[in-house]
Amino acid sequence: MTEEPGNTFEAFRHAESLVAQRRPLDALAALAPVLDAEPNAPSVQLLAGRAYLGSAQLRRAEQAFLRVLELDPTDHYARFALGKTLQRQSRLPEAQTQLRIAVAMNPVPEYQEALGEVNARISVERDR
Repeated sequence: MTEEPGNTFEAFRHAESLVAQRRPLDALAALAPVLDAEPNAPSVQLLAGRAYLGSAQLRRAEQAFLRVLELDPTDHYARFALGKTLQRQSRLPEAQTQLRIAVAMNPVPEYQEALGEVNARISVERDR
């Protein structure tokens, strides 16, 4: 069953609003038909990844962000979000790599702070 383009767009916008309201499980429910209709749309995968991350479904978030990067390797936000996802899984060297790339692509404070946090955790763990 194919969704009407308008309905898909509305469902995407609704899911986006739910993520912004910190209601990730509701967002995933709203996003399900959009994921079925547009599984290869980077924006859809990115929103799904954000919702998975918000609901602590870290493996699913990782998969969604990796899919975004397969579709668009220049997406610096997907690199940042993947780095944060890996950080939450305590996979610090992998997180550091993704965050370094994100900072190199777009050196905004949010990305720099995230990289600083990971660098500090790695340093603390190395000194133990």
